Amino acid sequence: MIPGIFEAIMLICFGIAWPFSIHRSYTSRSTNGKSLVFLVIVIIGYIAGITNKILTGVDYVIYLYILNTIMVTIDSLLYIRNKRYEKDASEQ
Repeated sequence: MIPGIFEAIMLICFGIAWPFSIHRSYTSRSTNGKSLVFLVIVIIGYIAGITNKILTGVDYVIYLYILNTIMVTIDSLLYIRNKRYEKDASEQ
């Protein structure tokens, strides 16, 4: 069996959701249904996975961790942007 295949499948399944979340965040300009705390926790989890790969042996799965971390970071930055939009709208 290919080492890390089930870990890779898990990361691919999680990773499929992030582009949809990013698109929703970008187009809606809203934080509804989002939690920055949740996004940060997910980033910490992915960083822990990357750290584990570095400490125990780097394989192809590390690229999935990195890709997912980038996507969640983008979604987090969009959350911050959208929070500013909401604040500006409420002040007008």
